[in-house]
Amino acid sequence: MRLPSMSQPFLLAPIAECPPGPPGAQVRLAVLGARGVGKSAVIVRFLTKRFIGDYEPNTGNLYSRLVHLDGDHVAVQIQDTPGCIQVQEDCMQVLDSLSRCVKWAEGFLLVYSITDYSSYQSIQPLYQHIRKVHPDARTPIIIVGNKADLLHARQVQAKEGLQLANELGSLFLEISTSEDSQGVCDVFQYLCKEVSKLQHAGSTDRRRSSIIPRPKSPNMQDLKRRFKQALSSKVK
Repeated sequence: MRLPSMSQPFLLAPIAECPPGPPGAQVRLAVLGARGVGKSAVIVRFLTKRFIGDYEPNTGNLYSRLVHLDGDHVAVQIQDTPGCIQVQEDCMQVLDSLSRCVKWAEGFLLVYSITDYSSYQSIQPLYQHIRKVHPDARTPIIIVGNKADLLHARQVQAKEGLQLANELGSLFLEISTSEDSQGVCDVFQYLCKEVSKLQHAGSTDRRRSSIIPRPKSPNMQDLKRRFKQALSSKVK
């Protein structure tokens, strides 16, 4: 697979440092995919419930919002990424430019358009790159086929998306950002919940590892033996 050379510099917007807080207080997500699949529209639909059809090509916007999740308010940061992933040989050249975003994020949404087969082909290398950075299989990744309302222009069948997701061990669904606000919301809600679970599990593991084990009681017989040895050597 090879990516075309880019005339414009490939940059992600600066990502704000996360302030310290209790586990689950902040969730970091990234939305990845090829150009024109609707990444920005999906994010804005989730955060504002509005659908906007046209966007200027972005260089990686970061969205921060408080989201109501299971009775709590959670600070969610969502990193949008430039749509420059095209399937050709040397795909990793551009994927390396996304490494900072991938390292930063805790949950991932991989988006392709059902009307663009090449965008579907970009999902697997993206997934593999994420798994290299996050080898923990628990890191949540959802594969989404967007623009499900454009059935007349379909190039990727639902069974193809499902098959790919099964091969990669990921969740999959098709959504229509323009017509299905609830479906978009469900995707992000699920990601937020899964990330929160991992954060709680990680904090529990850290607490366990920080417990200093109680020193063992000395073996009195061994101490007596060593004491006798020390005395006998002095006598000699």
